[in-house]
Amino acid sequence: MRAAEFEEHVRVALDLLPADLAAKLENLVVVVEEENAAEPDLFGLFSEDPYLPARVTIYREPLVEEFGDDPELLREEIQITVLHEVAHYFGIDEDRLAELGYD
Repeated sequence: MRAAEFEEHVRVALDLLPADLAAKLENLVVVVEEENAAEPDLFGLFSEDPYLPARVTIYREPLVEEFGDDPELLREEIQITVLHEVAHYFGIDEDRLAELGYD
């Protein structure tokens, strides 16, 4: 999948967030990168820095590698990854996300 098409799927995933949730997103940037050098199998990452906007990074390479043979499944996994990382913005931890089926 081309990078531009992948990025469009990320935009759509953000558009699918419930309106009341999306309205509460402040000082957050969402970016797409090829992969995380330290953890190449990582699908996404939420990070905060006291002097910068919070950041959600979605990693294209591992998602395409894992789910690229099935375009519909890839789209769904991008949506799950975006939702998972945005949930961290709201303070939802990994254990709770696993309970909800977003691990």
